[in-house]
Amino acid sequence: MAIIVHLDVMLAMRKMSLTELSERVGITISNLSILKTGRAKAIRFETLDAICRELNCQPGDILAWQPDE
Repeated sequence: MAIIVHLDVMLAMRKMSLTELSERVGITISNLSILKTGRAKAIRFETLDAICRELNCQPGDILAWQPDE
């Protein structure tokens, strides 16, 4: 897939664990892990909004597009 997820980078920059983010946004650790590893097929805007709010970042800080080679 051409969408790259940088959730792990943002978590490290904010010194926040996946567990802490999960508790703050009300999303299971399992679902956040799927997103973090790039295995998610979709993300709801409300989920993206909650993650960005807690990490104080823009969606583009978490998601990037890379063309297939």
